[in-house]
Amino acid sequence: MIKFRKISAFLVALILMAGCANTYEAEPRRYQEPRFTEETPIDLKVNRVEVISEFTPTFTRPNVEHLFPISIEKTARLWAKDRLKATDFSSDKIAEFIIKDASVTEEIEKSEKVFYKDRIKYRATLYVVIKVTDPKSLSSAETSIEAWRELAIPADTDIEEKERYWNGMVYKLFDEFNKRMEQNIYQYLNMYVENNNVIQEYN
Repeated sequence: MIKFRKISAFLVALILMAGCANTYEAEPRRYQEPRFTEETPIDLKVNRVEVISEFTPTFTRPNVEHLFPISIEKTARLWAKDRLKATDFSSDKIAEFIIKDASVTEEIEKSEKVFYKDRIKYRATLYVVIKVTDPKSLSSAETSIEAWRELAIPADTDIEEKERYWNGMVYKLFDEFNKRMEQNIYQYLNMYVENNNVIQEYN
């Protein structure tokens, strides 16, 4: 009986621990990366789309992208996944989505007026190149976008409020990036876009 009770108590403890773990894992994140699954995919006449990041965070100020609740670099990867689709699997053509910059910097702006608070100025930058290469014809084409947003808030803003501002900043950055990159692809990579009716004139 003693052994049975000890085993029973041990099993109850395991069940309680599992319940706590599940509750913790089920807790929703406060902020989520923007997704673009509701947008019409851009069908590229390539064998595959490769996502490459050349951006390396420094984790030292003035760079503060690592403090943001959602990552600009990760969101850029999700944008490529949601919007770019390979459709010509019989070809050797490759599309590369290259993240050059996904940084955020901060700068203290000292107030020169009495009773006015110092401010922190943030600048978020997203620089991406899309390159299509055709090994057979030894040809390639590319387009790029450098999108940025700036934000200035009081220096004494608490962390919860900062995260709210940062989240909105990233969403606005990708609203701009999404529109401009789509336009660039249809304009400058038009020969690699499936069912593209845009005719680009080169001077």
